[in-house]
Amino acid sequence: MTLSLWTCAHCGHWQRWFAPPPSCPVCSDVRNALPEDGWDLRAEPDVAAGHRTVWRRVLPGVTEFSTRPVLGLGSVGWLIETGLGNVCWEATGHYGPEALERIERLGGVAVLGSSHVHGYGALWQLQDHFAPPDVVVGTEDLTWTKTFRVTRPVDERMEIAPGLTVHPTGGHFAGHCVLHDAARGVLFCGDALKPELDASGRAVGLSCHKAFHARIPLSRAELRRYREVLAPLAFTAIATPFEYAAPVTTADVLHLIDRLLEGRAHTDALPLESRS
Repeated sequence: MTLSLWTCAHCGHWQRWFAPPPSCPVCSDVRNALPEDGWDLRAEPDVAAGHRTVWRRVLPGVTEFSTRPVLGLGSVGWLIETGLGNVCWEATGHYGPEALERIERLGGVAVLGSSHVHGYGALWQLQDHFAPPDVVVGTEDLTWTKTFRVTRPVDERMEIAPGLTVHPTGGHFAGHCVLHDAARGVLFCGDALKPELDASGRAVGLSCHKAFHARIPLSRAELRRYREVLAPLAFTAIATPFEYAAPVTTADVLHLIDRLLEGRAHTDALPLESRS
């Protein structure tokens, strides 16, 4: 039987399956909520017909791609220009032809990667279209990657482009990774961190969690691992699979982790200190 592509309207996870899949493995996982009205699994042609892709520059050399109307959890994809081959980190739910053409004009894709399954989006589509040699995902998260082929499993620090380094963190997922952009001072943090934004888009709070919807906190060992990985990384902004947030600094993140290590772990947002 011929495999076809299906996405979950509730979370946006894609599957290659014989027919409509029986369920969504990501929604069935403890870190996601189940859809209240049952499964709504949509074929790729229907998604393509009903959605478009929009993009915006958030920084020089960094473009955010998102899907409208929002698909699933609303993941976004980051195109990071390096001068020696572009990196697409995370992916939005679907890429229309204009978005693929835009990526072509910006230089295509040399490396694909993602922090964990909540950021995979239509990463399969970018691999199918651009055929980059390097597709980077944490070794412990390979179980979620049946729609695309990982060519560089990572379980230790790995530079994937000049100034762009992947650091495994574990925690939120066993294979969770972050990507540090040293030149721009941005941490593509996956779901290691969750910012709260005010009406103007400015970061005003910060939290971390094992499961956001289920409000499961990280363990003390997982928090210590986050601190060990993130403390040496200099950044002034973070980019999750859902939003760009600034200013959020290394010191802000370490303050959050230290506060959580001082007492009982929780998932509440810690207000960021007022800034002049």
